[in-house]
Amino acid sequence: MNAAGPSYPMSSLYVGDLHPDVSEAMLFEKFSTAGPVLSIRVCRDMLSRRSLGYAYVNFQQPADAERALDTMNFDTIKGRPCRIMWSQRDPSIRKSGVGNIFIKNLDRTIDNKALYDTFSAFGNILSCKIAMDENGSKGYGFVHFETEEAARNSIEKVNGMLLNQKKVFVGRFMTRRERIDMMGDRAKKFTNVFVKNFGDALDEDKLKDLFTPFGSIVSCKVMTDENGKSKGFGFVSFEEHEAAQKAVDALNDSDAGGHTIFVGRAQKKAERHAELKERFERIKQERMNRYQGVNLYVKNLDDTIDDEALRKEFAAYGTITSAKVMCENGRSKGFGFVCFNLPEEATKAVTEMNGRILVSKPLYVALAQRKDERKAHLNAQYMQRVSGLRMPHAAAAAAAVGQMYPQNPNYFMPGGAQRFYPPTGMPPVRPNPRWAQPQMRAAGQQQGIIAGMPGAQQIRHSRPMAPQQQVRPAPLARPITGTPAVPVGQQHAMMPATMMPPMSAMPQVRAQALPYKMRNPAQAVSGQTMVQMPPQAGVRVGDQAPLTASMLAEAPPQEQKQMLGERLFPLIQGMYPDLAGKITGMLLEIDNSELLHMLESRDSLKAKVEEAVAVLQAHQAKEAASLTHKE
Repeated sequence: MNAAGPSYPMSSLYVGDLHPDVSEAMLFEKFSTAGPVLSIRVCRDMLSRRSLGYAYVNFQQPADAERALDTMNFDTIKGRPCRIMWSQRDPSIRKSGVGNIFIKNLDRTIDNKALYDTFSAFGNILSCKIAMDENGSKGYGFVHFETEEAARNSIEKVNGMLLNQKKVFVGRFMTRRERIDMMGDRAKKFTNVFVKNFGDALDEDKLKDLFTPFGSIVSCKVMTDENGKSKGFGFVSFEEHEAAQKAVDALNDSDAGGHTIFVGRAQKKAERHAELKERFERIKQERMNRYQGVNLYVKNLDDTIDDEALRKEFAAYGTITSAKVMCENGRSKGFGFVCFNLPEEATKAVTEMNGRILVSKPLYVALAQRKDERKAHLNAQYMQRVSGLRMPHAAAAAAAVGQMYPQNPNYFMPGGAQRFYPPTGMPPVRPNPRWAQPQMRAAGQQQGIIAGMPGAQQIRHSRPMAPQQQVRPAPLARPITGTPAVPVGQQHAMMPATMMPPMSAMPQVRAQALPYKMRNPAQAVSGQTMVQMPPQAGVRVGDQAPLTASMLAEAPPQEQKQMLGERLFPLIQGMYPDLAGKITGMLLEIDNSELLHMLESRDSLKAKVEEAVAVLQAHQAKEAASLTHKE
């Protein structure tokens, strides 16, 4: 916290409207000219890692941040002018509406910089933005002043003035809810009527004659193309809301020149899109609720399975409302869907049919998921698997790093401290140390060793641990700054002789201080000796090494099936020596977790092998019968 600038304690700037290709290195090159930069982070999508178009730049001194804001705002980076403002970590400041004004009827040539220059005369501006779409300016924008007084002065002086020959409106910013509440019943009243589906049967005179009986008409317009041909829709504006309402009630879905016309309240494009989106979302949600827990996804289908065969296989488990095999150009894509009447029936089908061999392939059956739900589920599984491979005390180190970099993904650190952190906050570490743990030296000597380590001058913000905590050092200690790892024994050789006590004078003691930037941070245990967890039991087959779930998860995907197959084959060979190869290949189509369970439970393996043998024998019998028929 910087006492000199309480409004901006972290000397942090928000940089918006960035090109998607702008990186941390480009921003560092740009902003380092204003002063020493602590860190830069371009915010990115968690899954696609694409830039979200904004970044945060943290300076060492508030004066440097202010200089960058004054001199670099709206500078062009990769063809786009960037928008710089102070980073406001407290969202209540932005959402309160204090000092926020709204400007409309702006000329299309007015950009962010011109708007900023116009209103900066009234006070300090926190944020300034023109609303844009693919065609450029939308003709309105927002300016957020530091004080309410500056906002009031700008409204008094600029409202009704000409900017680029256009009279602009400037007023206090109001949310949509506030505007609707202020309008009250006026929001439901309308005088402009939209008419469509009349083709070329009506021109403006006929349209006006059609609507005249309902009240006084201000204007009437039929929309035409460049050749003057009617587009089949138009607008009628009445003087009073009651006349417009009568026309809608009387003429909607009526006949005009042989066409059934639509008559309704005229809506803005954005309002109409919002209404249609809400309607489609409601229909989509109703459909999801209707099929929740009863729709099954079935994959790994044989090419010979069609809709009828799929329905027949699942019919034993309940009433099927639909069964569909997905096809492309008349050929099966290998997956389909089965929808049951009741969730209990679908659950039973999943339990019984998942992993069952149909024709020559084991089926995968699960509840159907939407694409976004499936992606989120797979991402959660991946993160859980990665976190499971970490050391038990890695979370403590991640929390320590999180205290220095609270929003950690992909910070750019200048100079020798450059490091990119993955989203989980720490680089992968070895689950178990490879060598025996040496005892920790005395607290004072430990501090001396750390001070003498290479690169120790780059270790910042070392946080002292509680006096009662007991730690166990890792065999390799390395600062996060990228210094190569040094074995403990070699560290002694690098220290002065006066700093090397005899080995007998190195009992295990409670540490007083330990930098958190270590490759394998120690785990604190309050007043207790550390307990080594027992190793996970593995599946042993013959003379091969035991196989555990963690070993399988660590292996690359292409090697996982090979590891399982090497252990399945000898077991199957003991049951059916002649068919071991074919059966092993069939079983390897099943999910890895199921195969691991089969290695642990020989009864489950035997049942699957018998099922596979039955399928093979039926297939061989079918081939023999077809050969006999040909002869």
